[in-house]
Amino acid sequence: MPICTDLDGTLVKSNMLMETLVAVVRRRPWLAFAVPFWFARGGRAGLKRELAARAVIDYATLPYDENLLADLRHEHARGRKIVLSTAADSIVANRIADHLGIFDAVVASDGKSNMKGERKAAELVRRYGERGFDFVGEDRWDFPAWSHARSAIVVGANRAVLRRIDAMGLPKRSIERSFHPVHATIRGMRVYQWAKNLLVFVPLLTAHRFLDAESFAASLLAFLAFSLVASAVYLVNDLADLEDDRRHPAKRRRAIASGDLAIWAALALAPALLAGAAWIALMLPWEFGALLAAYIAVNFFYSSGLKRIAVLDVFILAGLYTLRILAGAAAIDVPVSHWLLAFSSFAFLSIALVKRYVEVSNVASRDELRVGGRGYLAHDGPLLAALGTAAGYLSVLVFALYITSPQVMELYSRPAVLWFAVPLLLYWISRIWFLAHRGRLHEDPLLFALRDGASYATGAAILLVMFAAT
Repeated sequence: MPICTDLDGTLVKSNMLMETLVAVVRRRPWLAFAVPFWFARGGRAGLKRELAARAVIDYATLPYDENLLADLRHEHARGRKIVLSTAADSIVANRIADHLGIFDAVVASDGKSNMKGERKAAELVRRYGERGFDFVGEDRWDFPAWSHARSAIVVGANRAVLRRIDAMGLPKRSIERSFHPVHATIRGMRVYQWAKNLLVFVPLLTAHRFLDAESFAASLLAFLAFSLVASAVYLVNDLADLEDDRRHPAKRRRAIASGDLAIWAALALAPALLAGAAWIALMLPWEFGALLAAYIAVNFFYSSGLKRIAVLDVFILAGLYTLRILAGAAAIDVPVSHWLLAFSSFAFLSIALVKRYVEVSNVASRDELRVGGRGYLAHDGPLLAALGTAAGYLSVLVFALYITSPQVMELYSRPAVLWFAVPLLLYWISRIWFLAHRGRLHEDPLLFALRDGASYATGAAILLVMFAAT
């Protein structure tokens, strides 16, 4: 009695049509315009064949359901016939079968016939007879095959699916899969990264307008707009970096790379988030909208290839941090101090460099030669550390010079108190680089800071100093 298993959403927690689409467009973006013509000419099966013939995919890193795969390997070792039956194109299906090495046969689309639903069920009945196979699936498209199978094996234990199988009187067993769509969406949007957008409140703080309700509301709208845009950018970046993320020991657990967030959902969510940000921007001064558009454009070019250019990438990252401050100032219509721009440029350059330093150090510890998707080699760590610590200390020097400038008298009645912030800034920057050198810093410094009690304490102390100096 053979076991026939579905592929999309079942053996692989993703959809191979979308996987091949992303793989093709990532390398040759202009082919996105050919997709509608391929579909019009050959239908869904023809589109799958055109994409499969052009896609370059690392089949070893696909998000396989490990519980199901272990079960199939066990049955294969016992001598049972294992069949891969899928609506994916046969080019893709055969390559997956070759990689896994447990399949005795493959039933798949051939460029003309889309092997889905009733068509797949009919082919399985033709080969193995009525009730002549057990079928593994996970959603409503698998009911035609289940209706002709001896028993149902359900991946994910969807309650609606299980109830319908029970109504059919079909013997069943379930293979558990931990899946929370809302949690996966939040992970894909990287809501925790919204903390970076608190930078739009910096002009509100430095201009001493934090008690002005109208200014605070404008800053809050600016924060929401940047947060929506940031989530859209992360989704697009994760699609562009899909192959590199799946090869990375930590990044492979990201929502899209792990298959927890469907590619089609990410493709639909990104423009919706951008539309929401545009709607919010219309409520704020046009200068804010222009800076938000510039942020999107820079991110597009960064994701398209600039992130692979060593040194330039960290300057772009630092610039994107500073751009948030400029946008926050535009939202409440206040000028930005040259001192603030100088301080933020050096400080954010140090943060961007520490991020790359940690990535390079981790690559070196794994005896790899270069950082995937970046322009850095494993031995670039010492140079990055030198540049990063210098940039961090220069930011503190700028702050110290600001304290002695005539401009500080306009905003602070006791500017000398601000000197207490200097050792606090030096301590935080030194500590971050010290932890990075010891290998105790997360690849994302922000994520580390959000979980670091010392960072919260230092930030609170600096705020107290600023209020005391006011």
